[in-house]
Amino acid sequence: MGKNYFGLNQSKILFKVNLAALTLLLLFAFVPKKEVPVLNREEARKAFMYLNSIRNNAAAYSKDLKFLKSSKVTATSLIWNDTLAAVAEAKAWDMAQLNYFSHTDKKGYGINYALFKAGYPIDPLWLKPKKANYFESIAAGNHTGEQFIVLLLEDKGVPSLGHRKHLLGSDEWNSTLTEIGIGYVKAPEGADYPYYCSIVIAKRGTN
Repeated sequence: MGKNYFGLNQSKILFKVNLAALTLLLLFAFVPKKEVPVLNREEARKAFMYLNSIRNNAAAYSKDLKFLKSSKVTATSLIWNDTLAAVAEAKAWDMAQLNYFSHTDKKGYGINYALFKAGYPIDPLWLKPKKANYFESIAAGNHTGEQFIVLLLEDKGVPSLGHRKHLLGSDEWNSTLTEIGIGYVKAPEGADYPYYCSIVIAKRGTN
């Protein structure tokens, strides 16, 4: 190795470059990787099967879920829809990642808008206001997918029993919803809740 046009020793230059590169590699190696939420589709599937089982035979569950004796239940199976599932997964993931719990995302949009953006055919009238939510129930805590179903059905602290009506199809609107998708996510360490769940039960618009 000789000197370059600037009079610098090339071997020394290469040594310094290699040393700098090695230092950067070591620094990146010891930087802790940020945790991200983890989808659990098996828990989502179990929740889906459990809810359909309740809808199909509410009497069989009324001993443990006593409110079923006085609840109107649409006794038809919900149909799994991959687009609804993708939207539900994205919503559960977003809540876990950004550490919030709400029917609206951080930009103020509700699930109706998310369904529209995902290509699910909903009525344009359902997009106003932008926070509109006709189709989503959410839950968070240290629970399995099936346990989240029970919590939402119990609907403690919700006078309208909106989640129960949504999941069981107990009123005029919710009884028309036929398709479902569920997102179940394990949150990163430090989130307010260890698990987040979004349940989207919807129907296709006519326009």
